[in-house]
Amino acid sequence: MNRKAVVIGAGIGGLASAALLARAGLEVTVLEKNDAVGGRARLWEEGGFSFDMGPSWYLMPEVFERFFELFGRSRQRYYELQELSPYYRVFFQPGQWVDITADRRQVLDLFESFEAGGGRRLQAYLDRARYKYDVAMKEFLYRDYTSVFEFLNARMLIEGTRLNVFGRLDRSVRRYFKDRRARQILEYAMVFLGTSPQAAPALYSIMSHVDLNLGVHYPLGGLSAVAAGIGKLAEEQGARILLNAEARQIRVDGGSHRVSRVITSREEFEADVVLVNADYAFTETTLLEARYRSLPGTYWKRRVIAPSMFILYLGLNRSLDNLVHHNLYFSEDWNEHFDTIFEAPSWPQQPCFYVSCISKTDRQMAPRGHENVFVLVPVAPGLEDGESFRERYADQVIAHIETVIGERISPSIVVRRIFSHRDFISDYNAYRGTALGLAHTLNQTAFFRPSFRSRKVENLYYAGQYTHPGVGVPMVLIAAQVAAGLITGGSR
Repeated sequence: MNRKAVVIGAGIGGLASAALLARAGLEVTVLEKNDAVGGRARLWEEGGFSFDMGPSWYLMPEVFERFFELFGRSRQRYYELQELSPYYRVFFQPGQWVDITADRRQVLDLFESFEAGGGRRLQAYLDRARYKYDVAMKEFLYRDYTSVFEFLNARMLIEGTRLNVFGRLDRSVRRYFKDRRARQILEYAMVFLGTSPQAAPALYSIMSHVDLNLGVHYPLGGLSAVAAGIGKLAEEQGARILLNAEARQIRVDGGSHRVSRVITSREEFEADVVLVNADYAFTETTLLEARYRSLPGTYWKRRVIAPSMFILYLGLNRSLDNLVHHNLYFSEDWNEHFDTIFEAPSWPQQPCFYVSCISKTDRQMAPRGHENVFVLVPVAPGLEDGESFRERYADQVIAHIETVIGERISPSIVVRRIFSHRDFISDYNAYRGTALGLAHTLNQTAFFRPSFRSRKVENLYYAGQYTHPGVGVPMVLIAAQVAAGLITGGSR
């Protein structure tokens, strides 16, 4: 008989893991508490609009290509990819913006306009970032670390200085640029990794290589189309995906210290191996008996938890003139916003924000002549978000956006939905309502992130954004390959 594998959570990591386990010959059942696959990368449809509910940036395309090649398949079989032009627009103050494009000369000239010699220094910075990225991809990302000594191996010690692994990103960028606009463009991705530039390891300068060298792409149908494609691949390999099947308990046999079955809201499932792609903290503190938990409750209280997100899904009955597909606003002192997340948790009053107009690229995501608008404000985890407050804060955020972009939004809204802490908790069992899991600080990188393998239960494994390599769809896809390889003993 085939070994029975149960995967908890049909997010992108869970679906990818299921595909790999099924390919290896296991009998795979995926349990998903919601009514659609994708996890945070789900689709919400209302009034003719189709909203990507979570991730919206498609970066590191080679990671996706490599994943599908493991099955002898091409990514094109599952979804179509388009390079964006421009990659994104950055607002620095009301009415003032710049576009980042695929034209390297244009980007170098832009940085030169920020400060004399900026173009030359940007090229040097990106060359260094490319080197770090290549080393990270070959040496560090696609692997499990079982001890600190594996992380601090000979290659790491040799490359450590050149990779600037133990430095801070903001300090590293300041060596190249004094102009705050240049620094913000090179550091903004840190918020999507759940940390601030002041706390992020300088290794994450690789993110500048990712968007400025590798480019920003868009999968037609949104990131939910990527999730659907990987789900289809998993089913083609023989995996069974069950929706509205919430895991309630992971039952461990006391004699063997092995998972024997997973109890859901619908039925019980026998398991020879269990891979959890659900929230790591929730699984440890709620689904497992205390004696089988690898990490005590106090562990989570000591961690730096990544931000939650205050999200607005807005359907407009007209198009917007001043926005492109991806739009970012950075205030002059963005540290004030970071402080409300990491130092003194509170709701930011004049926040930095991200706005996606997916309908600029993909007209099927909104009715003709309408605009699909996704608004994201990074906020501290654990904040109270009662109904009346959410509505008032949404109005405040919309007014703030209108001031920055110089265009009215409110009168044109025909669909409006708010998604914040309590929704992350109810839909994803997210610890303290975090949108991203653990922040990427130096002490929460590689070996210092929660393990792929349970320390107490022999056949229990984890994947997803809490494990190495961490936050982001490409990282989750890599984690799925590492976790599945540990289970099957196969190659990644």
